[in-house]
Amino acid sequence: MSDIAYKLKVLRQIGLLKPQLPHRLLKAGVKLATWGPGFPAAVAAAAARYPNQTAIIDDAGEITWSELSDEINRTTAALKERGVQVGDAVALMGRNHRWMVISMVSIMQIGAKVLLLNTMASASQLGELTRREDTKFAIVDQEFLEVTSEIDRDMVVVAWSDDDSHGLPTLSQIAQGHPGKAHKKPEKPGGIVIFTSGTTGLPKGANRKEPENLDPLLTFFGSIPYGGNTTVVLAAPLFHSWGLLNFGFGLSTVPTYVLRRKFDPEQVLRDIAEHRAEVLVVVPLMIQRLVNLDREKADRHDVSSLRITASSGSALAGELATDFMDRFTDSVYNFYGATETGWVSVASPEDLRAAPGTAGRIPWRTVVKVLDTDGNELPPGETGVIYVGNEMQFGGYTDGNTKDFRDGLMHTGDLGYFDEDGRLFVAGRDDDMVISGGENVFPRELEDALIGHPAITDVVVVGIPDDDWGHCLAAYVVVKDGESLDEDEVVAYAKERVARFAVPRRLQFLDELPRNPTGKVMKRELPEFD
Repeated sequence: MSDIAYKLKVLRQIGLLKPQLPHRLLKAGVKLATWGPGFPAAVAAAAARYPNQTAIIDDAGEITWSELSDEINRTTAALKERGVQVGDAVALMGRNHRWMVISMVSIMQIGAKVLLLNTMASASQLGELTRREDTKFAIVDQEFLEVTSEIDRDMVVVAWSDDDSHGLPTLSQIAQGHPGKAHKKPEKPGGIVIFTSGTTGLPKGANRKEPENLDPLLTFFGSIPYGGNTTVVLAAPLFHSWGLLNFGFGLSTVPTYVLRRKFDPEQVLRDIAEHRAEVLVVVPLMIQRLVNLDREKADRHDVSSLRITASSGSALAGELATDFMDRFTDSVYNFYGATETGWVSVASPEDLRAAPGTAGRIPWRTVVKVLDTDGNELPPGETGVIYVGNEMQFGGYTDGNTKDFRDGLMHTGDLGYFDEDGRLFVAGRDDDMVISGGENVFPRELEDALIGHPAITDVVVVGIPDDDWGHCLAAYVVVKDGESLDEDEVVAYAKERVARFAVPRRLQFLDELPRNPTGKVMKRELPEFD
């Protein structure tokens, strides 16, 4: 398919070529032409095209695109009045709700920089990050006020407020009385800094660049086929690159977003059924919880409208995708990428049925190569380092560092291989590989095997020193409620499914794994082996 044919196909699919009232199209076009791609223009264009359509359904109710745009303009004026200027850094810590969206777009509309903070950050982490990034202002949900102890209280505003016991101004209060009229484009565009997961240390700030044209958006929707004006249940956290990507790109389709502050699997199914949602955005841990939901509760909700279950943030363990599709709908699209790399590959439901565990195929205008240590491209079936080139790579870390490159392609930090049909498979992180008894072993292989045990609900595998093998694999296992399991049973199960050198030599049973909100295991919090 030619580039022109591809672009027209996707533009029709997401509704940008749909006939609309001329004055609304003109208003949207002027905003986009003046501001260029980005959240402020996209929200204003959505409000111009479909002012009365519901923009957000959240725990506070519903708000239309026109109402949302006006509230963003009022909040922008209020933040300017409080001293936020072009180039300032504003910390934002919140869950999924309208005030999270309003905050992000307002800050960017000023030309300031949004620091999207993980909701699991501690007071010391938050203090260090805000000092490192020279933060001028902080907007946080009430439940996170206790971690703002190292920030001047005069510079804190509450986004989501449960009650008035905090005694601080809320975003809603400071916006009252300000006009809802549009603002002029700032001298410099606003930006977003997403913090890496921090699974092994202090999170690093990664600058996200706004797209320079529509090509990245068309690449994304060419692989994950959103339609126009659909309902999207956005369960993945907005502070994470996956939730943010779906929100930001989704704006061009003018959807209705369903946002909930806390993930509850039955509430997700209820929202899909009630609003006939076509898209669900999740991380793999959420898919696991949906699969594990009591069948009687799950069957109360008709989710047949679900066409896309877009998943990313960590690996899909074992046959989790097919387990979900067997239970609900054939809708899982697995997105493999990272905050720094942008996308690498996308697996469709067909790919995941044909080859469970695949990371999928390479999207339009994306280059992916598997290289050996000397930089030579490897043939299908041979494992090497995955390198990628696309138009959505990050703009470097805020400390001035960046990722490694080879011949213009970014090092993903992962090892993997292509199969004969062009599907990519990820073996694991290059720094996770364990040499056990002279053999290269990847923890993920054992994780995928063990998660298939009917009594195991969660597992993570790490490499530890071993006197006999040099290193060996050690597994942390979570057993399902009401089930019993001992170490010998786990080892016996593994011996039937993995090579001898990949069988775990050490095990610990835990009540739960320490995971962050995107589902990644915080390995530094795992108990050590004796």
